Amino acid sequence: MAQIIGSPGRYIQGKGELNNLCKYAASYGSRLFILTSPSGKKRVEPSIQAGKEGTGVETVYEVFNGECSMNEINRVMKAAEGAGCDMIAGVGGGKIHDTAKAVAHYMGKPVIIVPTIASTDAPCSALSVIYTDEGVFEKYLFLPASPNVVLVDTEVVSKAPARLLVAGMGDALATYFEARACMQSSAANCVGGKSTLAAMALARLCYETLLENGVSAALAVTENVCTKAVEHVIEANTYLSGIGFESGGLAGAHAVHNGLTVIEETHALYHGEKVAFGTLVQLVLENADSEEIETVVDFCSAVGLPTTLSQLGIKEVKPDQIMEVAKLAAAEGDTLGNMPFEVTPEDVYAAIMAADAIGRHYAEEGV
Repeated sequence: MAQIIGSPGRYIQGKGELNNLCKYAASYGSRLFILTSPSGKKRVEPSIQAGKEGTGVETVYEVFNGECSMNEINRVMKAAEGAGCDMIAGVGGGKIHDTAKAVAHYMGKPVIIVPTIASTDAPCSALSVIYTDEGVFEKYLFLPASPNVVLVDTEVVSKAPARLLVAGMGDALATYFEARACMQSSAANCVGGKSTLAAMALARLCYETLLENGVSAALAVTENVCTKAVEHVIEANTYLSGIGFESGGLAGAHAVHNGLTVIEETHALYHGEKVAFGTLVQLVLENADSEEIETVVDFCSAVGLPTTLSQLGIKEVKPDQIMEVAKLAAAEGDTLGNMPFEVTPEDVYAAIMAADAIGRHYAEEGV
């Protein structure tokens, strides 16, 4: 199997870059379909419209219904076709991005991804995570290509709620550990090949960047300011993690996230918050070095990521319910199969309970 690395055609990051969306879009068409939330439209439309003059690009806005499901993908696709649009933009968060990418794929159109938050590593990937209309994980939709353009306006992202940037750190935190597991098992990555040296280097850089800048960035965005630390974390959450997970591969952390979606209480948490706990579960499965586990728990605690079931919203731990999480996480075809050893639902159950105990222990010790 060949070594393959995937990446967007262009990655653009800087303050005020949202004004240039139509300028970049003009290379791909003349009628841009923009999928965004109602609140997102209010925030981004003035900047987009201000930069539209002279580009020859017309814009059509569509409101996202909140879930990246096949029903929503089909609805949005019909709207884009009806509007006669020749390119798609997803402006907002991860589920908007995944929906826009899927719509563009099925329509055979170019896609531009514009994160207004840095809460997931979805923007750069050739992947859409599909859920049911009720928010339960359904499947991964692997796409033939990464987005044509990923455009990140760091001024916009830094003004989003701090919790969103922190959730992105949780998603990015898993990148190195999952890529490492896939490298050890020689598992295929998300673009149908084996990991490259570049992918592993980016995954490791992602982890190191979080440890070095994460706390400073989390504090800065609580003041709605964009510092160098914030810029670095935005790049780690969006690009380093995006290339690192896709070209390095997924393993235990994301599988545990998928399992957690069966518990309704966890639906109030962001993707990256659940992935952060999944990272701790994966490290327990691996019997990782205690110093490595302590570093991860310490980082999560410092920036505000969950390390216990209670912090995930699961106030009453029911063994049968946790076993359902474990069964879905270990389901055939999910990414726990990429671990360098066999993992059973019973193993996952034990690791979840042990990870919860570790999180509670360090919280009590004040680590």
